Amino acid sequence: MSRFVAITAVRDFESRIRQAITGALHGELQTLSPHVLAGGPDDVFKQLNGAPPEVLILGPGVAADDALKLATVFDLQYPEVSLLLIAEPNPELVLRAMHAGIRDVVSSEIGSSDLRVLLERACLASASRRRGMAPAAEGHQDRGRVIAVLSPKGGVGKTTVATNLAIGLSKVAPMSVVLVDLDLQFGDVASGLLLDPEHSITDAVKGAASQDSMVLKAFLTVHPAGIYALCGPKTPAESDFITAEHVTRLINQLASEFKYVVVDTAPGLGEHVLATLEQATDGVWVCGMDVPSIRGLHKCFAVLRELQLLPQGRHTVLNFADRKSGISVQDVEATIGVPVDTVIPRSRTLPFSTNRGIPILQSNTRDSASKGLKKLVDRFDPQWLASTQTKLHRRVVVS
Repeated sequence: MSRFVAITAVRDFESRIRQAITGALHGELQTLSPHVLAGGPDDVFKQLNGAPPEVLILGPGVAADDALKLATVFDLQYPEVSLLLIAEPNPELVLRAMHAGIRDVVSSEIGSSDLRVLLERACLASASRRRGMAPAAEGHQDRGRVIAVLSPKGGVGKTTVATNLAIGLSKVAPMSVVLVDLDLQFGDVASGLLLDPEHSITDAVKGAASQDSMVLKAFLTVHPAGIYALCGPKTPAESDFITAEHVTRLINQLASEFKYVVVDTAPGLGEHVLATLEQATDGVWVCGMDVPSIRGLHKCFAVLRELQLLPQGRHTVLNFADRKSGISVQDVEATIGVPVDTVIPRSRTLPFSTNRGIPILQSNTRDSASKGLKKLVDRFDPQWLASTQTKLHRRVVVS
């Protein structure tokens, strides 16, 4: 039976924790008042019943400075304990929490099902550390969704779609989204998000970061919109030292820590892209409104079918859609052989937002392109998926 300790005075949240752990997790909960932090970590240890818990939950209703001080001591003395902070996430707090060894920072408004999954992952991470294993080896059933954003050719707005998708998903799952720039030679995620990263993917695939997900988090860059980003190498030459095996291990690590892993891949079907597809739960294919792009996507689908590398979730995005191009959506669908799921009309606002480094879904600009991007984001929202399944069920019953 797993042991949980929560330091909170918010009874409603305490009851939600108790409901989650006594149901699916079969755990026991000890609750301490936030006043215990005034005496320091030693007083907290004295209040614990038995051995240290698998999961320590700090908040809600706990002063951030006191919580981080306690977390730092726990991380040093009991590294096998998973630490969770319940507070409104912001970039400064998240960075401080990471340095204190806290696994996740989540809002007290987190839904019951998401809370259960969060606690379950925390238990698995604790068990892995107790066995001396890296969290990357956790079970696949607890992986987040790995969304590969792809295109056979460049210049179709793939990075713009990837950055907006990540920003949009942050509203579905704050601080549970990571965007990976896997265009290792000429990636634009940093400029597309107006970031000046201290570390890059080159640092993340080497040394301790490749073995411990908590160390890996220190190499991520926090974006003000509530996502993490792992930016591309500082020079194209660094890409030579990153192998497909590095990519596989990296994605597995991130999928064990985040609800959504959005991967902005390089154009084409290089070894890094194929390694990503082997791990992906979803593929977002971005196609331009031009003949070379459309034919390229048709060939891409044919190759991936032959290699059996098409992810279970397929999402086709038609970008720069324009009635004046002489090509209709139906023409595109007839050529590529699959339906177009999302249409993003040609827009003056979208390239302007990209050039500013502020994704259009971050600025909440009303625009036809933003509507198309929101529709794409909705395809990964559990509530949208549930409503879609309900509609399909009703159609089956009626027919």
